[in-house]
Amino acid sequence: MIQTSNLTFQYKKGEQILSFPNITLDKQESLLVLGKSGIGKTTFLHLLAGLLKPTGGKVLISDIDLCSLSHNQLDKFRGQQIGLVFQKKYAIQSLSLLDNLKMRLFLSKKSIKDTRIKLLLEQLDLNDCKNKRVQALSEGQLQRLSIAMAVIHRPQVILADEPTSSLDDENCKNVIELLKQQARETEANLIVITHDHRIKPYFQKSITL
Repeated sequence: MIQTSNLTFQYKKGEQILSFPNITLDKQESLLVLGKSGIGKTTFLHLLAGLLKPTGGKVLISDIDLCSLSHNQLDKFRGQQIGLVFQKKYAIQSLSLLDNLKMRLFLSKKSIKDTRIKLLLEQLDLNDCKNKRVQALSEGQLQRLSIAMAVIHRPQVILADEPTSSLDDENCKNVIELLKQQARETEANLIVITHDHRIKPYFQKSITL
């Protein structure tokens, strides 16, 4: 479950205070967060992930207040329970696709059977390129690797930042369906933050910032 209440953030004293709507998501519920560029969508996502500390309010994940955790506790919680799909690709260039997934598991300190990795590679159509270095992957393969790295450790929450904004209609549909499929597989909450209105029909629940 995810819940936010009276969430605000200010980057610097004297700057605008950003306020965000309260949200409540039950287990496995998905949410689409829409808004134009510069409105604070990525800030909202970073607050939900614990990458930023709110100026006011709370973020609760499974009844755990992220602000109550120490830096080390938060790093551990985020590494184990949150999956992030960033706009930029953060895979390690010198490693193969498969080794990047294994590194993600190592950092999450979770033990996942090889059958889980094999199934995920097949679901995301990455099996044929699993031994390729990251720099040899196509943009589509990199996109799917980002999703794989976000879900391989079976997180409670999957957060995606503008995952479709640079994609054509067909690949937009494919990426959203992959994200929703992986959320179902891991019984996770999925929150997608975007200005891309094409994906609104894929979500029953949405808010606009």
